[in-house]
Amino acid sequence: MKYNRIQYLFWSFALIACFTSCSNDDDVQAMMPEPMATCDDNIMNGDETGVDCGGSCIPCETMSMDPDFSGTFAQVDFMGRPGINTTLSFDMDGQPSVKDAHNVAIPSEMVLGFQAGFQARLEQYHDVYANKLGLDPNDVDYESNILGLDAATLTTVLAADVLEVAPNLPTTYFDPGTDNNNDGILLVPDGDEVALTGRKLTDDIIDVSLILFFGGAQGDRFSGQDLDMDGTSDLPRLTSDGVGFTGEVLSEFPYISNPE
Repeated sequence: MKYNRIQYLFWSFALIACFTSCSNDDDVQAMMPEPMATCDDNIMNGDETGVDCGGSCIPCETMSMDPDFSGTFAQVDFMGRPGINTTLSFDMDGQPSVKDAHNVAIPSEMVLGFQAGFQARLEQYHDVYANKLGLDPNDVDYESNILGLDAATLTTVLAADVLEVAPNLPTTYFDPGTDNNNDGILLVPDGDEVALTGRKLTDDIIDVSLILFFGGAQGDRFSGQDLDMDGTSDLPRLTSDGVGFTGEVLSEFPYISNPE
């Protein structure tokens, strides 16, 4: 009998402790305050009508839309005219790579820093090809190109790697087939060629650049010609990289199809 009473008392105390514990948990939970809504927590709460705006916060229509320029930004690459600062690279004091130096330059300072070196490299290429052909380098200088640009003018344009868009002309890197005055002249600079007014996705930038470097006034000065008709090219083929445009231009972003 005494054992039963002890057992009864034990279970009674355990049951009371259980109820007391549940009651305390509920009381603690009920006493915890709800998180206070603020106007800068990036959450739409409280009486807000938008994220951190409306209601007791500032009106949503007056929220600042100014971009956030905080942090550190690094300029990686200019792509107005791809390959120019590689093709016309030259030895530059204090710089391990002209390409890297050009890519981080300010456009307004590019001509002063790179034009002379670009021009010297362009002229040097012609000397190298003259020697390969067994000719006097003085006889194989750069020839004003299809746009009528001499070496100094061309490299000045190319050194400042910024595309200038002409609002009243087609957007293109170079269209040698333009004949706005219908005079039948396409490959001679007579003022109606459209060039360097921007870029189309289908423009072959590398080939156009090579034509401007090595094509001369007709655009085909060094195009692998067989001068003595023996079946072998007597001039180097310098006006094309031999890679044509094979992609598909889409009507929606990103506009270029997947690589083939």
